[in-house]
Amino acid sequence: MSDSPPPSLLWLRDSQDADLPALTAIYRHHVLHGTGTFELEAPDEAEMARRRAEVLGRQLPWLVAERDGRVLGYAYANYFRPRMAYRFCLEDSIYLAPEAQGAGLGRLLLAELISRCEALGARQMVAVIGDSANAASIGVHRQAGFEPMGVMKAAGWKFERWLDVVFMQRALGLGSEVPAP
Repeated sequence: MSDSPPPSLLWLRDSQDADLPALTAIYRHHVLHGTGTFELEAPDEAEMARRRAEVLGRQLPWLVAERDGRVLGYAYANYFRPRMAYRFCLEDSIYLAPEAQGAGLGRLLLAELISRCEALGARQMVAVIGDSANAASIGVHRQAGFEPMGVMKAAGWKFERWLDVVFMQRALGLGSEVPAP
């Protein structure tokens, strides 16, 4: 990745503190209008900063997609669960601005995220997809080599209906072929 984007081209880069207003706005939209997250109240900028700092503090990637100085989406990886035995198993999260959906941006962010996590030595990536009707997210993950693990039925209640959670997984790098370092 270069230090600055070419004009009018998409640029994937590490997130910066200055991105927090855009990250917060994108996530707010998904909390208020989507079923990809089961949060019911959108976090403020301070909470988003805390979450981002947690990810970065673990030396894990938080990426943004930018065009013409505007953040169109973001993706990050975090531990699948907080216990240290899970440290080689990461969960991905991808959120796009409404106007950026359906243009292949999620696929690009996920590919870069996978590459970065493999370089860090991660061995597995899990997608925890809110809403079994979320065909776009399921499709993006399937295209990236994720396989279905199962569905937790009626796990969340949002927008006056029950929502399932879809679990998908893919091996990263050496996967489970050799012991962890």
